[in-house]
Amino acid sequence: MTVTAFIIHLERATKRGEHVRGLVERLPVKAEIVDAVDALEMGEGDIAAVYARSLHSPYYPFELRKSEVACFLSHRKAWAAIVDRKLDAGLIIEDDVEVDAGFAAQLQLAIDTLQPADYIRFPRWPRGEAGAEIARDGANSIMEPELPGLGMQMQLVGRDAAIALLAATERFDRPVDTTIQMRWLHPVRVLSARPITIREIDFDLGGSVVQGKNKTFAGRLKREILRPWYRVTLYLCNKVRR
Repeated sequence: MTVTAFIIHLERATKRGEHVRGLVERLPVKAEIVDAVDALEMGEGDIAAVYARSLHSPYYPFELRKSEVACFLSHRKAWAAIVDRKLDAGLIIEDDVEVDAGFAAQLQLAIDTLQPADYIRFPRWPRGEAGAEIARDGANSIMEPELPGLGMQMQLVGRDAAIALLAATERFDRPVDTTIQMRWLHPVRVLSARPITIREIDFDLGGSVVQGKNKTFAGRLKREILRPWYRVTLYLCNKVRR
């Protein structure tokens, strides 16, 4: 199986550059850097071409920040690289991720398990996912969660999965991770690896590069109220529509 790792890296995030270059050398598969889409270089027309509110139900209760649109487009860029290169799969990694000692063996199990239309998450935490185990090798396992967790730190994406996700997200109305959760929107089988073998180290690399977060009390309160409602609604939609 031909697998290449694509590390999504924002060029102006210079504090992350040394880490990314080291990660290229530490990964157990061939790796290269993909230039992330920069939110600061996006105009209103660029956003309107790909983003619209309330395209799909259940409706996402928050308007996307420009940085979230750029993040989505960066992952689409990595999916397109899988297809354009005619790879069997791509390992897509955000630039604030570090791998632990057990990662190589876990990745090998994921590669051995992967079907062309599969998408295997390497989450940074185990909470929020429950489902049937479909593969195991020693301490490592692959499971199929009833509702995939959030976060886009690392995923192994099969070629057919990349094709399907590109087709389903030419326009989008919510962040990329919760779009992946909408399994009636695409034919991709979403799996998850265990145990946890990656870490997010953004604070060690100068903090988040996401701009424009709503830090007002009213904004935070609104999100705290609507997030649980949205999660429950999404879970129920997955149960009904699959």
